[in-house]
Amino acid sequence: MTAWARRLTTTRWRWAAVTLVVVVGLAAGGYALYLRARPYLHGSNCEVRTTLGKMPLDLEQAANAATIAAVAYRKELPERAAVIAYATAIQESRIRNLPSGDRDSVGMFQQRPSQGWGTPDKLRDPVQSTSKFFDALVKVKDYLDRDLHDAAQRVQRSADGTAYAQHEPDGKLLARAFTGREAAAVRCWFSPDKRTSPRRAEAIREMRRAFGSRLQVETAAQRTAGGGNGKAQAAGRDFEAVRVSSRRTGWSVASWAVTHAQVYGLTEVRYAGRHWTVEEGHDGWTKDADAPTTKVIIR
Repeated sequence: MTAWARRLTTTRWRWAAVTLVVVVGLAAGGYALYLRARPYLHGSNCEVRTTLGKMPLDLEQAANAATIAAVAYRKELPERAAVIAYATAIQESRIRNLPSGDRDSVGMFQQRPSQGWGTPDKLRDPVQSTSKFFDALVKVKDYLDRDLHDAAQRVQRSADGTAYAQHEPDGKLLARAFTGREAAAVRCWFSPDKRTSPRRAEAIREMRRAFGSRLQVETAAQRTAGGGNGKAQAAGRDFEAVRVSSRRTGWSVASWAVTHAQVYGLTEVRYAGRHWTVEEGHDGWTKDADAPTTKVIIR
């Protein structure tokens, strides 16, 4: 090989090496950029997935759906009552807390103050409007044995009561997820620019207002009992722990926390070997061997 040929070969190898470095650098930079942009790419939404199928919900719809299950728990109602409530709320408002509607109708169930349901302010409160719906539903004789649209219509007295029937499949799907019959069935996510300041204490107060006093929350002193040092006490104040008597209740509470995470600035929920974090909300529930089965951990 001539000196010229050797120089040409060396130059080619150098250019190849430079090109490889540039390509690797661009790829690494692109991947790093993707990792930074990834939390923004999915936007904000929730998804319910059970053995009956899956259903997308926005953050408001999901939070309201969790509230319906919570109030059903407080009133110790069967899953069928929640199914009827979901089908009714889907038909009336798409599970949204509407400020107005037909004539003087307001809220999730489009209840009318002029018909004795209560004041507009109370009916625009998802907890109170759901409570009023269930209070009326249980007064319907044999409501659990009636066709869904018949039971719903006897509460709502709408123009076309048969319209509720079409939403029964979605009502069953939502009930399975939010009443905790199926584990880890609800996931939510939102971009970093939608995150809010932590308000865990307020979240727990609202959760207990929906679920009722049967829901027990450990105090910081109870969580750090036996710790014996300042570090343990500080760690005990870093999260909230909600005691649960059954896995079904646990998953209902965990779903409530995930669907209210954006509003109250919650960043992490752990329960029964699963883990949800705000950074990876779109991935849903991941495995966490240390997540307890007797309490739901909320940060």
